Amino acid sequence: MQELIRESESLNIRLEMMGGLGVWEASPAFFHQWEVDRIRSSIRPVITACGCVHVADVLFTFSDGSFKRPDIAILCELPSPLETDEALSIVPGAVVEIISKNYEYKDLVLSPPFYLSNGVKDILIFDPRSKIILHHRQEWTEPKEFSSPAHFELECGCEVTI
Repeated sequence: MQELIRESESLNIRLEMMGGLGVWEASPAFFHQWEVDRIRSSIRPVITACGCVHVADVLFTFSDGSFKRPDIAILCELPSPLETDEALSIVPGAVVEIISKNYEYKDLVLSPPFYLSNGVKDILIFDPRSKIILHHRQEWTEPKEFSSPAHFELECGCEVTI
């Protein structure tokens, strides 16, 4: 599966597998990546226990065999150098997804329950057109809605402004 995902990149397609469901998306456009970089520049540690390492568009594998590429994944520490040539098998502490036009269903409906069921503590979904941010956590029955710009303290010990 990882090889197929790598080959799809040459076609400017992002391929993911969530709970047995194959999902594809065109590679992000300029505005999308601009938002990714802007948001990543705001990520900082709140507590020293987390290094707030953040990466964009990196492939992660999950215990159910799924493969997912969060727009932004936040980790507390660098992964092992031995693991960095393949899909990362660690669970991010938080993810930020930026909604791309025509892929709203993937980001709004499919991604939050997938991430929550796989142990991601904070999921932030940002719509750059409406400026609405949905914040999901395990203990909440519904996401909380915010308007950008908004500041978040994440359970992993990082802060981010969207």
